[in-house]
Amino acid sequence: METCLKSLLIEAHSSFYRINRYKLGDFWGPVDLGLHLAGKYNSLNIGVGLLAGSIFPGSNRLIVNGFSPCWGGFYVSSMGGAALVFDNLGINMLSIIGKAQAPSILYLNRDHGEEIEVMFEPVDLWKVWSSGRKGAYGMMEHAYQRFGSKYSNTPRILATGPASTTTDFGAIGSAPIKRGAISNIDTWAGRGGFGSKMLKEHNIAAIIYGGTYTDEDFRDRKVADEWFQDKYQKKMAAKDIEATTKYRFDPNFETGGTFGVNYATTGGRVIAFNYQSFDWPEEKRLDLHKRFITDHYLKQFNEETIARKQQFNCGEPCVAVCKKMNDHFKKDYEPYQTMGPLCGIFDQRAAEQVNHHADMFGFDAISVGGVLSWLMECLDRNLLEPEELGVSGYPKFDLTDFDIEEDSAHNAKIAVELLDAIINKKGLIDLGEGARKFGRRLSRKKGVNLLNYFVFNSFGRKGWMVPNQYWTPGVLSPMPIMGKYYMNYGNEFIPPRKLGHQNALRMNKELILDNLGFCRFHRNWAEEMMPEVIGELFGMEDKFLESISITTSRINSRNASVFWESERNFDLIHSFIRRQKEVLGAESEELNYWLNYFERDKKSASIDYWYEIHKGVHESLREF
Repeated sequence: METCLKSLLIEAHSSFYRINRYKLGDFWGPVDLGLHLAGKYNSLNIGVGLLAGSIFPGSNRLIVNGFSPCWGGFYVSSMGGAALVFDNLGINMLSIIGKAQAPSILYLNRDHGEEIEVMFEPVDLWKVWSSGRKGAYGMMEHAYQRFGSKYSNTPRILATGPASTTTDFGAIGSAPIKRGAISNIDTWAGRGGFGSKMLKEHNIAAIIYGGTYTDEDFRDRKVADEWFQDKYQKKMAAKDIEATTKYRFDPNFETGGTFGVNYATTGGRVIAFNYQSFDWPEEKRLDLHKRFITDHYLKQFNEETIARKQQFNCGEPCVAVCKKMNDHFKKDYEPYQTMGPLCGIFDQRAAEQVNHHADMFGFDAISVGGVLSWLMECLDRNLLEPEELGVSGYPKFDLTDFDIEEDSAHNAKIAVELLDAIINKKGLIDLGEGARKFGRRLSRKKGVNLLNYFVFNSFGRKGWMVPNQYWTPGVLSPMPIMGKYYMNYGNEFIPPRKLGHQNALRMNKELILDNLGFCRFHRNWAEEMMPEVIGELFGMEDKFLESISITTSRINSRNASVFWESERNFDLIHSFIRRQKEVLGAESEELNYWLNYFERDKKSASIDYWYEIHKGVHESLREF
């Protein structure tokens, strides 16, 4: 029997729906099929990989894609564990087009082999968001209370918060339901602003889904172990335990998770006070890392989370147990970096307050942290006044006499007030069309280019994205999708043309995972193993890999990256190269060339550096 991908297409304005079938080989998963449907309908696509529900660890990542409201181009976001329940619908993808008559909850249920039941129910957004657990959490609770009893098996809920109405970077949140209650282990499809797309473009505030449909998922552990034994001389479980060490517990650093291992190894690469640490001497950065991070921020995490073994999975059985918790606060590196040291916050109590407030509102945590730190520096420099941003005072952005607990708490208070101001559009704040357009408008009003203090990637006319929190040129590359890991983010100096080539290679490998719905925490085996598994199960390994290359090139054909609009971006590149030579002792003709060029003419060097990466990207991502 011919294998097909099944997509449930829902026209939200009429509630009409149908299932379309796509031959395996023409499409392989949620990314290439989503790209096709987004181009045809401008749909919001939510899908799973071919191996969802299978025996392979990490195979149950829910993939969300479409044209992003904040980035402006095709974008791919993902959410851990949520595909396991989605697989019970017996489909590979949900595609939503059109706009419901009123803000609604979309109900999807497939019970005992029957046709999928589809229903829209209007919801009073602000009433739900302001009651119970509030915000996105309140929307999950409301949807579960209203529809949970209708499911034979435990459902799952995707929800938006107030950020999806007032900004273009609202996220989609979810949490596993355990023992009849929504857990605190929230997971997010944050990057790309798909919460804003779901609510603003489709009038859908939440989706609750589940069912009892069972298909023939690959569950033969003996066969899987044979494949792994042949390739790695280890059984599947042993190889996965080895590959996910960082995310569980790394004995080399006596910590675990992205928060623990990244902060344990950052050292002089620490990023703080809205990237101003780039310009500090190495000794000052190392001092901050030791006193503020290692001896306090990281120490708190290790004592409260690692030592107490508060670690869980995202909703699927997984040895990585990467969800590091402290009671109901989940600790991931990038949110606790952007709404931590980047905002001048180095204490867990203060960071918890800001992160939880942002999550409650349903923001993309990385992007909102970048916006907060930018506005806080503008306050610190007296470029903006507190009343213009709806806050009560100025942050403490000077390391001199900085009290870790007291000043972190003060900065957290300012950050929370800024979050409230963004939602309520206080003072001059209006992020409805994004931070980049807001920054342009505000700069004209104030007569100074405030965007020079904002680190972000530009795409098209309005598109923007706060980069991943690593001090490396790769995070500012002119790639067709930024803010994820579709680029090289290593710490070594790579000539920019070669960096473009390596970015393209990384994007190809990441798309193998995303198009199969795999978590990248398992990438150390999944990138090379899963194409071979596809070959074993479906007999088309070469065709699958060819389709990945074609999909990557087609995404890149829409690459509308714009040269850096912030001088702080220039500084990130310049300081990175300078540190390579002066601190790390790197030596090469090309490194010396770029260092001398930046010191002679920073803007011209930045333009040429950017275009060299761009050339490398386009040289590599060609369909033929």
